Amino acid sequence: RGHMDPKMFNSFIDGSKSAIEMTAVCNATGLVPQPEGLSFPPVARNELAHQLRPRAAGGVLALEPGATGVTEVVSSLHRDGSELAHDLRMGTYVVVEAGQEYVAQCIREYGFQADAAGSYLALYRPDHLIGLELGVSIASVAVRGEPTGAATGFRSDVVAVAKRNLVAGEELDGEGGYTVWGKQLPAARSLELGALPLGLAQGVRMLRAVAAGEVLRWDDVTIDEEDPAVALRRAMERRFDARDY
Repeated sequence: RGHMDPKMFNSFIDGSKSAIEMTAVCNATGLVPQPEGLSFPPVARNELAHQLRPRAAGGVLALEPGATGVTEVVSSLHRDGSELAHDLRMGTYVVVEAGQEYVAQCIREYGFQADAAGSYLALYRPDHLIGLELGVSIASVAVRGEPTGAATGFRSDVVAVAKRNLVAGEELDGEGGYTVWGKQLPAARSLELGALPLGLAQGVRMLRAVAAGEVLRWDDVTIDEEDPAVALRRAMERRFDARDY
């Protein structure tokens, strides 16, 4: 009805788009993915500060040693598919730790959304006006030479995962298709696995069978090393050592 491209729309529903966006956030800001990427917990807007804390503090976030900030995307549906009350379906948010008593005091005095201890604060917007915000970003680059964001390291990657059992000889149809979805992983983990990037999981054929839910690897598919996109990816892997981030 909205004349949207079906594959693009489906990439929103299967989690691929969220993985791509959060990977861009990580690589531009210094945040890192959780060890297993996004878990999409159903969290209402008034529960953001309580739920989106490290597990050690009673929340749902998985932090590896040394990590201080991670990405997560909340779901507007319960696991059974029922609607979540007070969801943040079209909004954006950030949860921050107070860090010191004066900040925690300000959180309490100004009535911000916080966890019970007043240690974590949630800020959110109920709307995300992408059609208007995009124009501002383009104008910012064109007129002022200021990008909205730019990568400062290779911290996060989006790898292809089998949506169903795949067989040898089958052709992958990429983001939003029938064969694969995109999972956010720490870049170092992606390189360790030899994982196939989601962006290169289209128009290539399977060399062996892969079970549903498995991460696809470079060795699982036919790859044209002369393809400019493949060459660029290989160059990026050589240029950035993901362990440094």
